Amino acid sequence: MMEGSVIPETAMRSSEQILEKPESAIVETEKPVFEVKDVSLWYGDKQAIKNVTIDLLPKAVTAIIGPSGCGKSTFLRCLNRMHELIPRTRMTGQVLFRGQDLYGAGIDPTVIRRRVGMIFQKSNPFPTMSIADNVIVGLKLNGVRNRRVLNERLEKSLRMAALWDEVKNDLDKPGVSLSGGQQQRLCIARAIAVEPEVVLMDEPASALDPIATMKIEELIRQLSSDYTIVIVTHNMQQASRVSDVTAFFYMGQLIEFDETRRLFTNPKEKQTEDYITGRFG
Repeated sequence: MMEGSVIPETAMRSSEQILEKPESAIVETEKPVFEVKDVSLWYGDKQAIKNVTIDLLPKAVTAIIGPSGCGKSTFLRCLNRMHELIPRTRMTGQVLFRGQDLYGAGIDPTVIRRRVGMIFQKSNPFPTMSIADNVIVGLKLNGVRNRRVLNERLEKSLRMAALWDEVKNDLDKPGVSLSGGQQQRLCIARAIAVEPEVVLMDEPASALDPIATMKIEELIRQLSSDYTIVIVTHNMQQASRVSDVTAFFYMGQLIEFDETRRLFTNPKEKQTEDYITGRFG
């Protein structure tokens, strides 16, 4: 979500209608949440993604692996149009969310980012805000003013982020006063407070110690019962621990996409086998 963004009323209406959460009966089907069709992306003259086609299923953890610079994070940003914040970016192809084109006319990216939240590699709590305000800031920006609703959502989000018991007596303290692992879980609480349908995670544990990393991985598995999660990770062991399916990217291309166990034990492509066995990386 972009702070200070103003959504035209007509765009908000059309976007909310298109991106409205489906009924629970639909969520439980195996219809893809995302259908990515022949997507390519350029930063200026440099092509970062080449003709990627992939379907992402609901309430599953999808891991994106591959060496540095292979297009993992760029692909992730295509799923909520975050790449558009970078100048001279151009994309071709199609990204469908619940069957609707995320890049279609009348779709406002601010609304998309509310439905498709994102957690970054470096935790980024707002430094001037308390722990509580960091969690509910998105709700306030969306016009929620009812104090009871805000308090309920605050506690629920912190509990879901496995942080409530650690901070419930310190909600007025600055968010940046927390440890690194706690700050990352605070950012996860902030993302899920607005009740997105999808949570994107860009190497969420790469800067954390092993204990904090374990907590984040446990949290990912717990959240997958309620959310579709797509995680970029450079850690193949982490991908094997937390994900249901894994996509291997190399030089901007999707090389292989399969169930995680199968991809790591019996990859179909030699490039995949070479990567996961450490022949390059």
